[in-house]
Amino acid sequence: QGQLREYGGGSVQNGGSLGLSCEASVYTGRTYSMAWFRQAPGKEREGVASLYTGIGTTNYADSVKGRFTISQDQDNAKITLYLQMNSLKPEDTAMYYCAAVPGSLRDSWLRPSNYNYWGQGTQVTVSS
Repeated sequence: QGQLREYGGGSVQNGGSLGLSCEASVYTGRTYSMAWFRQAPGKEREGVASLYTGIGTTNYADSVKGRFTISQDQDNAKITLYLQMNSLKPEDTAMYYCAAVPGSLRDSWLRPSNYNYWGQGTQVTVSS
């Protein structure tokens, strides 16, 4: 329980699109706050988007609003979190991480320390 794994990173040119997915092996009988974070070399980990599995509420960082879309799918065994990234920019280049925590974080979704399950990360590189 509590294992997250990301898929879908890669390299793309400025203006291109990529889709990330995260398979979360968690107890599906409860709700979670799930999020995508990213971290570029020499920078702090920053929140990109979050989703509350209970009612599907989403939040986005200002830097990705209108370009990125977070969504979920769920079956009896796992939750899959998606991040569709369009109109990518070189400044989106980073390691992208999936995170989860039971319950709702509401406005505290941006703080990495609030999450107790993390994936290993997947690299996204956008060239100019």
